[in-house]
Amino acid sequence: MAKGPVLFDLEEAAPSVAEAPPVPDVVPVEAPQGAAMQAAARFAARKPSRLVRLFWGLLVALLGAVLSVAAWNFVNDLMVQVPLLGWAFTVLLAVFLLVLAAICLREMAAFGRLARLDGVRHDAAVALSAGDLGAARAVTDRIVALYRGREDTRWGRDRLAELRVDQLDAEGLLGLAEQEVLVPLDAAASREVEAAARQVATVTALVPLALADVAAALTANIRMIRRVAEIYGGRSGVLGGWRLTRAVLSHMVATGAVAVGDDLLEPVLGGSIIGKLSRRFGEGVVNGALTARVGVAAMEVCRPLPFSKGRRPSVRGIIARALGGLFGRAKAT
Repeated sequence: MAKGPVLFDLEEAAPSVAEAPPVPDVVPVEAPQGAAMQAAARFAARKPSRLVRLFWGLLVALLGAVLSVAAWNFVNDLMVQVPLLGWAFTVLLAVFLLVLAAICLREMAAFGRLARLDGVRHDAAVALSAGDLGAARAVTDRIVALYRGREDTRWGRDRLAELRVDQLDAEGLLGLAEQEVLVPLDAAASREVEAAARQVATVTALVPLALADVAAALTANIRMIRRVAEIYGGRSGVLGGWRLTRAVLSHMVATGAVAVGDDLLEPVLGGSIIGKLSRRFGEGVVNGALTARVGVAAMEVCRPLPFSKGRRPSVRGIIARALGGLFGRAKAT
């Protein structure tokens, strides 16, 4: 056998390396969509059908009737057998009914406070559109009465009382009331929104359990909306808070505000950083940003005056303040 290299003659030329197709740098990853916040918003905004409402109404009525009859029979039998214990249970039952009545009254008062805020905002919008100075003065008086017992608005109310005589048109008077009384409340409400957005983003990014992020997002948003309502003077109860939450989230779902857009991530992440983040990390960012949108919508719903031009909080600014510090290291790397 011949030793040494063996040469083969090729009939066709070898392919050139330059003609090879380029190797893709990264596999395209679907951008986060904020699934937890979107699921929570749709759950809270979903309106039950008439059949479901009828079912729950009948169930509550039947359970109430059964429990009432059972309690009445129990107390009567106990009164016959052991009168002292019968009277004791009668007193306990009476106290329970009094507490239940107090809870019902509190819920009714909460609905009344929310309705009063909505009425002031409606009348202010009418006064502005008509340029009615008299109506604007009436709205201003109602705003002063609304915050009369709050120490954090004392300085603003005193300033409003000094300067309102110089205002000769409805827009100027309501703008003065907004500047002196509501701007500090806007700042406090914005801080609540930032805290809620930060919490939702952190929980979503760190908790891998299924549906846990949805529950955390819904709970944080309900608490945030209630706190915003309290800041503006519309402290709500359990039913009032849930109804307010449904109103805010229903409005957002109807207007498409729960959809994710480029403007939602740009203030925090910048152009291409979102593609380098983990899927869970990106979902946390989007859920926090959607929570900021919910917070701004809650401020618009609970505020006794509509935002004048340039006063409405910027969603981008709230997102940047709430989430920027969390992801500063990600930007630096």
